[in-house]
Amino acid sequence: MCGIFGVVFARSGAFDQGFVRQVLEKLYEFSKTRGSEAAGLTVVNGETIDVFKQAGSVERFLAAPKFEELVARGATLYERNRAGAAPIGLAMTGHTRLVTNGFQSNEDNNQPVIAAGTVGIHNGIIVNDAELWNRFRALTRRSEVDTEILVNLIRKFFDDKGDLGWAVQQAYREIRGAASIAFVFEELDELLLATNTGSLHVLTDERRHFLAFASERFILQSLSERLALSARLGPVSIRSVKASRALLVSLRDLGVQEFACVPHAATDESPAVRVQRSARKLPIVLHSRGVDSLKRCTQCLLPETYPFVDFDAASVCRYCRNWKRIQPKGRDALEAFVEPYRRKDGSPDVIVAFSGGRDSSYGLHFVKTELKMNPVAFTYDWGMVTDLARRNQARICGKLGVEHIVRSADIQAKRRYIRKNVEAWLKKPEMGMVTLFTAGDKEFYSHARQLRRETGIQLVIFSTGNMIEDTPYKTGLCGIREDDHGMTLTGLSFKNELALLWYYARNYLTNPRYINESIWDTLYAYWCTFVVKDDFLYLFHYLPWREEEIVGTIRREYDWEVATDTTSTWRIGDGSAAFYNYVYQTVLGWSEDEVMLSNMIREQHLTRDQALAKAREYSKPRFPSIREYAQLVGFSCEEALTIINGLPKAY
Repeated sequence: MCGIFGVVFARSGAFDQGFVRQVLEKLYEFSKTRGSEAAGLTVVNGETIDVFKQAGSVERFLAAPKFEELVARGATLYERNRAGAAPIGLAMTGHTRLVTNGFQSNEDNNQPVIAAGTVGIHNGIIVNDAELWNRFRALTRRSEVDTEILVNLIRKFFDDKGDLGWAVQQAYREIRGAASIAFVFEELDELLLATNTGSLHVLTDERRHFLAFASERFILQSLSERLALSARLGPVSIRSVKASRALLVSLRDLGVQEFACVPHAATDESPAVRVQRSARKLPIVLHSRGVDSLKRCTQCLLPETYPFVDFDAASVCRYCRNWKRIQPKGRDALEAFVEPYRRKDGSPDVIVAFSGGRDSSYGLHFVKTELKMNPVAFTYDWGMVTDLARRNQARICGKLGVEHIVRSADIQAKRRYIRKNVEAWLKKPEMGMVTLFTAGDKEFYSHARQLRRETGIQLVIFSTGNMIEDTPYKTGLCGIREDDHGMTLTGLSFKNELALLWYYARNYLTNPRYINESIWDTLYAYWCTFVVKDDFLYLFHYLPWREEEIVGTIRREYDWEVATDTTSTWRIGDGSAAFYNYVYQTVLGWSEDEVMLSNMIREQHLTRDQALAKAREYSKPRFPSIREYAQLVGFSCEEALTIINGLPKAY
């Protein structure tokens, strides 16, 4: 089970910053045996309630600059508060997590949990949380962790009646399972401790200068012995909080009120607990990974961590300064190009590459209904075409009456190749090598050429290559700067094709785990993409990209299905996109959605404020899709996400 612990330094004490940090670090050190998959900290310092949490080991948490910053700030304010600047001392609570429900890679699932002006940590498992969420529908749920329902219930009942003791009793009446907790409230100068199991122990000194608590007596004994607390504080004692009891600890003078949190009978009167709401509410500040602090272009969304970006005096990025408005060739040019390929007898006259995504779905619709041609839809299934994409393919081909040819790879082998490359990358992460995860799909170029030979249909149309969705960062992260590549993968200059090959070669040599059975598949993907001549027609080099019209058409005409874990309609048919975008977002502070949205700003499809709002929504991790990807490919999702979360950030 998880470890909860904390310490309160009274205003009447005189503790230096070194001692404050020592106590806290030892509590983490001795508590990590109860869980080391995530850690969290709350600091009540008289000005704010600072909260910091992070997936990964306790050691990595303690080494985080943000941890150092918040502890130092708390200790500094404590010294000031002792001189009378604030009515309370310094309180810090901590949590070491053993995951029971809710992935720790989702920050919301880690503790402390914040809800409705309350910050709580919890050890135990509430087994009826789903039932309670269903019954108390007015409460807002933001995570998968069971702790959140208890935080919400105590706050709800406290707000209902203004009686904290009654609120705690009501909440404990509702839950089933084990719950030892430590809560702080924005408007109260008290720390609430409660347990229905007895897994809570408290150390105090006789002068009421110091109070520490932990999930095990042994943790406090170890703390006392290692730091020689008796020599520093005078006599100290450790007491166990009995099951079904609660303590309300004053952050002013360490006075303690004890009461029953689980009454023995439903008719028991609520405890007499005195609380005094402060005239001020301490703001609760969640200190996140720091993405919001990135310097961004004042015209688009690109941040300082984007490849080859720089800013002028007005903080406008080079991509905005050098942007050339997209000039599609136009409908007339498209009609003229396809005219020689039309067949008068009604037989198929064009192959349309068809992933089931929004651009290819609209492309098939346009070719059939607008160009009045007779297409054959072609899909290359390399193992990462999602079920959602397949359903959309069926919808559109069925309604249009279009033949659908599928070329399937050896799915198990392709997924095995992905797994080996993901595992190799996790051993030595390098951001430019993330594209290796999708190398297996580039064979679709080869299959399109082969299908052209087999059918005798010479015209092949790709609805990819939409210039709004240009992704130059893929080569940029490899150290390659290509300002004009025709907005297609195959458009790199020969010099940069060689530079890209050399980049991959260097990484293969420095990380031999890449030298596995997938290497031939990857080399073939390079050949198909960069060496063989590209003579396909790209539909959106002729037509303007109007997202609302395009998505609206396929939604309206074909009931085109959207994903349930994102509001974006881009890449939802690609099973790998959620994972690689999580890597980019976590390490670099941006995902490919922000690249697309920045292009939309430059093309005046969106204002910057509109794009920012979309970016905030799109940047939310797509955990259901990430889990499915890991399951299909065959690697440990949680282990991978923990490694990714622990990587040095570019911000």
